[in-house]
Amino acid sequence: MNLLKTALAPLALALALPGVAMAHEVSSGPVVAAGNTFLSVSADGRVARAPDLAMFTAGVTSQGKTAGEALSANSADMNKVIAALKKAGIADKDIQTSNLNLNPIYAPQRPQPDGTVIPAQPEIIGYQVSNMVTVRQRNLAQFGRVIDTLVNAGANQVNGPSFEIDNADAALDEARTDAMKKARARAELYARAAGLRVVRILTISEGGGYSPPQPVMYARAEMMKDAGAPTPVAAGEVALSVSVQVTFELAPQ
Repeated sequence: MNLLKTALAPLALALALPGVAMAHEVSSGPVVAAGNTFLSVSADGRVARAPDLAMFTAGVTSQGKTAGEALSANSADMNKVIAALKKAGIADKDIQTSNLNLNPIYAPQRPQPDGTVIPAQPEIIGYQVSNMVTVRQRNLAQFGRVIDTLVNAGANQVNGPSFEIDNADAALDEARTDAMKKARARAELYARAAGLRVVRILTISEGGGYSPPQPVMYARAEMMKDAGAPTPVAAGEVALSVSVQVTFELAPQ
């Protein structure tokens, strides 16, 4: 009994002293002065830049009677494609295998009048191999010619491109500045309309990134007259946006 009293004594003392309990309370957010209020504002900052990087995938799909035959044929053709990429000026670091598949090819099943299928068990009649690489094209002026080079080297799968900005930090900083200016202006507007004034910023949170490319079409009539003209590609612009959520403290005028 004495041991239980000894253990409960500190708890009873803490409950009896409000100051001790209050010392452990933690504020859940910013605190405003008495009579003031919060205002939460969202704003977007946006900039557009010409892309300097194109991402695309290219590769070869091959077939053979056996898995080994299909893989051997695919490897030979894929080596030619990778060699063509390097000859076109693509660095080793910008070529990365992204997909390699080996799948059986089944004979088509033939439904019968009674609803059965012959053969009931699917029959493998061959194999298909697909090998794809992801490519970073840094010289956009040569993009069309690179695609043509790949096709001439044996590539029968090309997907993309996705245009990007290699180093977007400076452009994103411009978007952040724009977003904060808009947020402040919006807060001032709301404050004046409510007969209040902006005292300070309490919190800032951010979100954002790339927006889809905005294609800019350009004339290529002269080039298209030439049968040897490269595949036309319009890089357009890449839009970068940053959204901010800013909480302000407002006070009476």
